[in-house]
Amino acid sequence: MVPNGWIKTDLNPFIDIKHGFAFKSEFFREEGNYVLLTPGSFYEPGGFRDQKSKTKYYVGDIPKGYLLSKGELLVAMTEQAAGLLGSTLFVPSHDRYLHNQRLGLIQIKDKNGICPEFLYLTYNSPYIRKQIAEQSTGTKVKHTSPDKLKSVICLLPSLPEQRKIAQILSTWDRGIATTEKLINASKQQKKALMQQLLTGKKRLVDPETGKAFEGDWEEVKLEFLTENTISNGIYKTAESYSDNGNSAVLDINCVYKNNIVSIKKARIANITNNEIKKYKLEFGDILINRVSLKPDGVGVAALFNIDSEKNYVYESNLMRIRLIKEKANSEFINFILSSEKSRSEILMKANIGAQTSINQKTVNSLAILLPKFKEQQKIASVLTAIDKDIELLEAKLAHLKQEKKALMQQLLTGKRRVSLSS
Repeated sequence: MVPNGWIKTDLNPFIDIKHGFAFKSEFFREEGNYVLLTPGSFYEPGGFRDQKSKTKYYVGDIPKGYLLSKGELLVAMTEQAAGLLGSTLFVPSHDRYLHNQRLGLIQIKDKNGICPEFLYLTYNSPYIRKQIAEQSTGTKVKHTSPDKLKSVICLLPSLPEQRKIAQILSTWDRGIATTEKLINASKQQKKALMQQLLTGKKRLVDPETGKAFEGDWEEVKLEFLTENTISNGIYKTAESYSDNGNSAVLDINCVYKNNIVSIKKARIANITNNEIKKYKLEFGDILINRVSLKPDGVGVAALFNIDSEKNYVYESNLMRIRLIKEKANSEFINFILSSEKSRSEILMKANIGAQTSINQKTVNSLAILLPKFKEQQKIASVLTAIDKDIELLEAKLAHLKQEKKALMQQLLTGKRRVSLSS
């Protein structure tokens, strides 16, 4: 049903889409004045994504008409990553970004019929993305074309209502952007603090004395802080898992790039009593990824901080560290293992092949700078507090994105109408 005052139409009467230029790879550089936009420059929900170290620069001659201006609207015509096809972005600045191949420059023909901001939202809406995906070609990598992008069927309100809808949703975008900046700032603060606190360059105040902690730190091998040999997990076949099992089995998906073990992706299996005795996790255990298809995935550590009678065990792609509680604080050691220094040391000693792997010897031999137990606890509490702040901000961000998505669905279909009087 078409809302009152809206029209149901394709975009052919309103826009043209211009192909990008195939810039020569011999002139690609890691730095320069002109940035080559690629499908990787788009976020999947829409918007410009700074590729940072992966940014490609161009130092050759630039054909006329392919140097972009701020505010021009581009659409991704190749799905470099899942869900990216049809994503749009506004060019962030003048005379810096190049209109590369596989990207379409959207040019509005009827400025009284559609505004760029509403068009941006339209292409980034789920029902338009679904049409684009269904019309795409290619097996491994999906592609689309200007004609197909213009043929999608959408609902268009009047120009004033389009602008009002775009204005409302841009408020949500600003809230999302602000929250993302706060998350990034908190992560940078944590990173800087870890570099100082975990090396003793910055000493915290002992709450009992009111003075900074004193005393030299001791360098020890990790193996001298553990109760027993670091243990690889249980091997289970796919057939072992069922909804009626007695144990939750954690694998690499439960610890990847996370300081705390997540049980959301744990799978259920039947485990024997002997296996439970050997592989059951206890509060304060640390899990480490033993193997990974991606080098940066191996050696990632996460703390098991669940106090439960339920059986949680771990698969063979993980190692478990159980510390001697009188010697080492598990939260502190978890932060040590997550530090750049430890991560670099692990990766240097890893076995590189079809997949990257580490063994118990590599982890056991890690050199740990260890302060007294009380200082370990204090350092861990400060870094944990930052983690909790980040977690709250990430939950807020997820909520904002979900709320915007729901509102966008209502506004772009006319299920919720906006007031043009304010």
